[in-house]
Order: sequence, then structure tokens, then C-alpha cells
Amino acid sequence: MTTSPDLALAVDPASAEPVFAQICHDLRRQVEEGSLAAGTRLPSTRALANQLGLAVNTVAKAYRTLEAEGVIEGRGRLGTFVRDQSGSQAQQAASAFVTQMRALGVSQEEAAELLRRVWTA
Repeated sequence: MTTSPDLALAVDPASAEPVFAQICHDLRRQVEEGSLAAGTRLPSTRALANQLGLAVNTVAKAYRTLEAEGVIEGRGRLGTFVRDQSGSQAQQAASAFVTQMRALGVSQEEAAELLRRVWTA
């Protein structure tokens, strides 16, 4: 287990992209590039909020979003960790789909609807 107490994250409060989404984007990128390896323990929401000068709820929302996407996992009192992204071929295909949809600016709801339509066609 690796610990990453000080993540190299940059947020721009003046950006049109919400701050929690900027955190998600940056953490996703670091995981995809391998600079955040599977098993890396992330800072607590409070510690990261203090580091970035943000509200704890903002960081918590980013962590919840990334957890729902399978990028990170909370292990209760043990902390929050980067999940192994290698997974099955189906998981890799789903990840590639999500990455493409995000790049196109498609929301999660729109992507799910597109997938449903194609699946049932």
C-alpha cells in the first residue's frame, strides 16, 4: 500500500467546470497515467480539502463520484484507495466508453440513454 498525502491537484475556482469535477478529472488522469497506482491511499476528505483550501463537502462529492465510477474505493476507517483498473475486458471497454463520452461532453445520463438505445436496437 502506497500513501499519497499530498496529491498534485490544481483547481481553478474561476473555471466553468465545477471544482469537484476538476478534482475528479485530475485524479482520473493521474490514475490512467499511472502516477497514482492501484492501492495508493488517498488523503482523507478533510486533509485534501485543507490542502486545496476547499470545503470538505466538495472533496467528498468528488470522492463519491470517483467511487461510483470504480476509480477509487472507500474502506471505512482504513481510508480511500485507488482501485485496480486493469479489470476484465468488459470493464476496460466500459472505461474506454466513459472516457470517450466525457471527451465529447456527454453527461452520464445521456451516455446511459445512448447505450440503452444501441443495446436494444
